[in-house]
Amino acid sequence: MKNKKMNLVARVQAPTPKWFKVLRNIGVALASVGGIIIASPVAIPVGLVSAAGYLVLGGSIISAVSQTAVKSEEEPEPKIEQTKE
Repeated sequence: MKNKKMNLVARVQAPTPKWFKVLRNIGVALASVGGIIIASPVAIPVGLVSAAGYLVLGGSIISAVSQTAVKSEEEPEPKIEQTKE
């Protein structure tokens, strides 16, 4: 596998698989919702603010890890042709 010796910048700039793009977007959405709740100008319960902090943390981690996933550059296996006798 070629991707074993990539530095962080090259890994983040490399193409990301589709599933990890979806997961990254979910993480960004979770972090955004948590940030909106934390920055809310109205008085909200302490438990909700704590949960929002965990949303920000979890969403940030999911987004960061998903962004560093890269598509593998392995060669496809050769097809074996069968002959009729």
